[in-house]
Amino acid sequence: MNDEQKPNHKRSGPFGNLFEQLLGDENPVRDQIDRNAKMLAQAALNKLDVVTRAEFDAQTAVLKRIQSRVKALEQALADLTEQLENTQREQP
Repeated sequence: MNDEQKPNHKRSGPFGNLFEQLLGDENPVRDQIDRNAKMLAQAALNKLDVVTRAEFDAQTAVLKRIQSRVKALEQALADLTEQLENTQREQP
């Protein structure tokens, strides 16, 4: 962006210099506000108890394995229950 395309941030009046200082590139106040905003955002994310994508994928894989195992155990239990019922029917 050349000088002709840059927006004119200069203001007149008693606050003109203050605005120029606040909008400047090397402003410690703006830098402090930026750091504080980043810290607030990080604190909010920490409160959300967010996990990484890798952790999420790992837990999803574990859940799928557990669901598969539970389904197999349920089927085995149903088979054993049926066998027990059949055995009890056959015995007088």
